[in-house]
Amino acid sequence: MAEYRDKHVVITGGSSGMGLGLAELLVRGGARVLVTGRSRAKLDAARERLGENAVAVRADVSSLSDLDVLVDRVRGEFGSIEALFVNAGISPLTPLESTTEDVYDELFAINVKGAFFTVQKLAPLLSANAGVVLTTSIANVIGMVDTSVYAAGKAALRSMARTFSGELLPRGIRVNAISPGPIDSGILETMNLSEEAADRFRAERTASNPMKRYGTVEEFAAAAAFLAFDATYTTGIELSVDGGETQL
Repeated sequence: MAEYRDKHVVITGGSSGMGLGLAELLVRGGARVLVTGRSRAKLDAARERLGENAVAVRADVSSLSDLDVLVDRVRGEFGSIEALFVNAGISPLTPLESTTEDVYDELFAINVKGAFFTVQKLAPLLSANAGVVLTTSIANVIGMVDTSVYAAGKAALRSMARTFSGELLPRGIRVNAISPGPIDSGILETMNLSEEAADRFRAERTASNPMKRYGTVEEFAAAAAFLAFDATYTTGIELSVDGGETQL
């Protein structure tokens, strides 16, 4: 399969989970992909898994100096890019009564500020007719308990997708958002939940989903790639990949 041959792609937060699954799909299709992350160990593992058509760069998207280094690396590796996936993010639970200022600030610095400046700094390298995809979440449209700060950040990204669309459309660049519901990406293991709490959370989310299951990383990746490359008459939308949870 060579569907993405000669395409150059950047995926922030691409060293694990949904971002890594997306990178695998694109590499299999012939693309050259640069993934970022904060963990050197995860990046090294991702690079080995993805093979010679992948580049793994350590970058914290909340750091503008890291983003400047990333831009230089992307320019050196690719020159220009056909797709940018703004996927880096964290998802701590943020209960109203116990969330600290530090947690609030870190979440917004990575999920919102990081996304904004990722697009700003990489926009000059986007080729004509490129696609940009921002990862949001169904949390931005449904009131999920203990996610208020995370959900607000994802709602900000949904708004940015609309505004960026208007700003970049004169160059033929499309900007869309992808909103995953429960995806079996390993994210529960990063949320500091007990095994019992994680099992309960998974069971509740499965029961409330119209399809009665979690989505797969591969299903998320296929939808994200569609927005970036195939949805050529689509900009400013948010595509829900959630088993119908926000629709039914």
